[in-house]
Amino acid sequence: MRSTVYAVVTLMCFLAGCASRQGGLDIPDREAIYDRPLEEVWPEVRQFFTQNNLPFREDKGSMVLQTEWREEFGGSKVAGFWHRYLVLGKRESPTQSKLWVIRVTKSANKALSQAGKEMDWGLNRTMGSNRGPEREVMSTGEGASADAVGETFLSVEDFEDRFDAPRGENSHFAESGQGSRDLVMEWRVFNAVAPKLAKEENAPRPVMVAAKAPEAKAAPNPMAMECGLPIVGLGKQVKQGGVLLLGEMHGTQEVPRFLAQAACQATVAGTPVTVGLELPVESQERVAAFLTSEGTDSDWLKLMDAPFWRSPYPDGRSSEAMANMLEQLRQLRSRGLDVEAFVFDHPKLQGQVREEAMAATVLSRVKHAPDRFFLVVSGNVHPRTKVGLPWDLKYQPMGLLVSKHVKGVVALDMAYDSGSAWICAVDRKGVKNRLDCGIREAKGKDNGDRFFVHLWGGANDDGYHGVFYVGPVSASAPAVHKGLGRPGADDKSVHPVRPSGGEVASVR
Repeated sequence: MRSTVYAVVTLMCFLAGCASRQGGLDIPDREAIYDRPLEEVWPEVRQFFTQNNLPFREDKGSMVLQTEWREEFGGSKVAGFWHRYLVLGKRESPTQSKLWVIRVTKSANKALSQAGKEMDWGLNRTMGSNRGPEREVMSTGEGASADAVGETFLSVEDFEDRFDAPRGENSHFAESGQGSRDLVMEWRVFNAVAPKLAKEENAPRPVMVAAKAPEAKAAPNPMAMECGLPIVGLGKQVKQGGVLLLGEMHGTQEVPRFLAQAACQATVAGTPVTVGLELPVESQERVAAFLTSEGTDSDWLKLMDAPFWRSPYPDGRSSEAMANMLEQLRQLRSRGLDVEAFVFDHPKLQGQVREEAMAATVLSRVKHAPDRFFLVVSGNVHPRTKVGLPWDLKYQPMGLLVSKHVKGVVALDMAYDSGSAWICAVDRKGVKNRLDCGIREAKGKDNGDRFFVHLWGGANDDGYHGVFYVGPVSASAPAVHKGLGRPGADDKSVHPVRPSGGEVASVR
């Protein structure tokens, strides 16, 4: 009896206090402890995953289950990442227990592979078994090899082609996985299971409701959406009327994915999101129409058939990753989530006049939608909230102009681990008035592989309040150079991808 009362009081305290402070997006700073033996908790855990359409396999008797793979962003064909949960029941004491929920992430390529894994130590690139030194290897003329008795061996390239998309149990590229503990999921399970264990009919049960798109008949089940591993620190910034300005280095795969994940996680937690992109304002109708379209080939043609995507100097804003991010937002919208996007660049203007025009476009969106959260990304000069640049001490960036009219604007600089990016810089041959665009080395600092947001408690000299970290960066080449086809299509590009050279790109 005493234990039951304690459980109810603890549960009521958590539901009334902690849950209201953390919300559905913040990452808790402690474990969820059940005041029940594991044998009583586990049946309710199984029921939770069943009710939320998360099929699983279970190692009966050991309190371990593993869900099936789900593609990021609700089945987007361009996401390239899959997730599953590994749930482990643990005993704290004979009367207390807890769950560990490990989110396992796989990619359709070797984006998650550790460096050095691809080194070839052999004399050839063939694979096989039971081959003694007396068996001679000969070429088949088709890139593979065979031994003297006709047995064919797969090359490494052919072997990897068999893992080009998730299928069944071994549904991922070798060495493409990462696993991280998901405290947000642990507390979601706890919030659903604990009231049932307490047998308290009147105990408040937190209901997580996703932000519903206006044209959607009903809000989707939050558990039906796969938004990737929760971004550390993002939840504290997401609020209605909030404006988060992100200063990026153009031309990476990671920043567009960060945007898509952040938009997905915020809307699933109940806050409508508007994403602002540094694309020409002339593209606004195309972008808005695409987000509410069915994503057909015709819809893609209408989006990409614009001068911006065919620029002779594609600086990274027209990257394949950026185009794919629009597809991911479209996919979220098609699933019923309230996600919007707008563009705010005025490329025909220069200097201070351009900053003022960009700020005016952003402000017009923010003032007319005070119930939405705004994620606005641009090159890392524009989001600054302090006067002055090294070459113009009176320069007023877009971020400063916006913050004069909107309270609580937060500007974040991009932080990343080393890698590569698609960069446009002054021509290497010294040709005046010409930019040289291609893949360049990017020097950063290793702070792990997980996305996170970190604030300093005030603005630095550049007017940034903190950083958003995206891990190791990888270059994303221009999406479409002739305005035709889907990103990544074989369009005989006039800008072939050049191998990375000695140039170094850096945010700072």
